Amino acid sequence: MAGRAPQAVLFACGMNSVRSPMAEGLLRSIAPRTMYIRSVGVKTQELDPFAVAAMAERGIDISKHKPTTFEELDDYEGLNFDLIITLSPEAHHKALELTRTHAIDVEYWPTYDPTGTEGTRDQRVAAYQDVADTLMQRIYKRFGRHSGGNE
Repeated sequence: MAGRAPQAVLFACGMNSVRSPMAEGLLRSIAPRTMYIRSVGVKTQELDPFAVAAMAERGIDISKHKPTTFEELDDYEGLNFDLIITLSPEAHHKALELTRTHAIDVEYWPTYDPTGTEGTRDQRVAAYQDVADTLMQRIYKRFGRHSGGNE
């Protein structure tokens, strides 16, 4: 894929409630409108309110995100992606298993899970902000600051 930006990107993590919806929102905020971006989890749980708060502080609204599994995505849309970026070990293994027979690139970006952070609300949101900062740095590095759009 060197030299060509993917047209469809899927972010994947364990529960699709923190890291992958954050990454989806971040890439969507800089990507050209023609890029298709989604996120999934190996399993699902409710969207994490600290992830919503951390993203809202950046001006990105992920509050309407509905956590989805790989299987649910496959039922509705299929695995029609050029690139799957996995953010947790379980998601990476699942993506490799599912793409054995597909021409889809899989990249592993190990990403800290902030859900176990203790402390005040501000301290917890700060941990989620740190994850968002790390993801944004990786997104800029992988996709470019303006993600290959016509600037």
